[in-house]
Order: sequence, then structure tokens, then C-alpha cells
Amino acid sequence: MGLSKTEEFTKTQNELAALAKALGHPARIAIVQYLIKTRVCVCGDIVDELPLSQSTVSQHLKELKKVGLIKGNIEGPSVCYCIDEKVWNRAKKMIGELFEAYQTQNCC
Repeated sequence: MGLSKTEEFTKTQNELAALAKALGHPARIAIVQYLIKTRVCVCGDIVDELPLSQSTVSQHLKELKKVGLIKGNIEGPSVCYCIDEKVWNRAKKMIGELFEAYQTQNCC
């Protein structure tokens, strides 16, 4: 990551950017919305809900899991996914603080 100089930014800025990147695809938003609605699901259930292949859904799940928004438990031949509440609440707080920091301005 040398060219992006991420080390020049705070831990919170880097964490928020990673979360935003993970949520930066409509399929991932759809997956998160499905997990919120169902609370727990098997990967195959998600594939049935989205117009994507199993491998594509798995890749999107991997990206969400990498930043910690979701977690998965292996149960026999299947993996059950759910929202990781601790990370979810931290993300909610960070995003909220970013938006709340803005004050109306007479600009542009």
C-alpha cells in the first residue's frame, strides 16, 4: 500500500475507509440487508436471493468478513453468517460521527 500512504492517516480513518470500501458494492449491501432481515443464514440462502453465482457471493461475503461486519460459523457442510454486533455498532458510531461533524455552511 505504499502509494496510498495509508500509514499517514489515523487508525479510525483507515478503519472507516475499509468499512466504506467493503460496503461499496450493491451486492454487499444486499447481503447485509438480507442478514439483517433473516438474522442468520446459510450461504446457499444468499445465493438464492441474489442474481449472482455461488463463487461471486462467496467473494462478497469474504470482503464483508475481512472488515468484520459479518461472521460465519461452520455447521456441517454449510456456513451460517450473521452480523457481528460489536463491529456493526462501532461502524455505526464512526459513520454517525462523520456525518454529525458536518455543520451547515454557506458555501458554493
